[in-house]
Amino acid sequence: MVDGEVVPNAAYRYPDLPGHIAVEWFQRTGTVLDRWLEEEEEVFVHPRDPYKRVDPIPSSRHVRVEIGGRVVAETGLPTRYYIPPADVDFTQLEPTDTHTRCPYKGIASYWPLREPIEGTPPDVAWAYPALIPAASVIKDHISFYNEVVDIAVDGEKLPRPVTLFTQRLAES
Repeated sequence: MVDGEVVPNAAYRYPDLPGHIAVEWFQRTGTVLDRWLEEEEEVFVHPRDPYKRVDPIPSSRHVRVEIGGRVVAETGLPTRYYIPPADVDFTQLEPTDTHTRCPYKGIASYWPLREPIEGTPPDVAWAYPALIPAASVIKDHISFYNEVVDIAVDGEKLPRPVTLFTQRLAES
């Protein structure tokens, strides 16, 4: 039930997994669940894999982010590199209504470049204003897709990684 209403087909069984129930969570029109909790903590997107970790760890290394040769962020702090908002030139970024959810961090907000550069996808930067408690150290810090921007750490330009986001970003 959601708000006192029965939601048809909200849960179902997989024939290959006897004794287990699946809950409809993604790509469904309308509300399915009010919220999903693991103990006292709300689950975002899906439960976190107990065999994978995402640890926001501060770093004193100098990080510089360039897009098309323009410096859009530079700092000496956090690493996928999360830059404190005071070190980001927001005059070059435009907020959007895009939001995603991460089971390890929370709800993200996104920014594209205010003046787009060819080859740079929309929503190239993001931050987590709504975090789960374990990731609170990166609240409101800005990160950029390493796959499509030039990042230098301690003056050394990093290679652009190939990740599961690379193709989608190239097609944007």
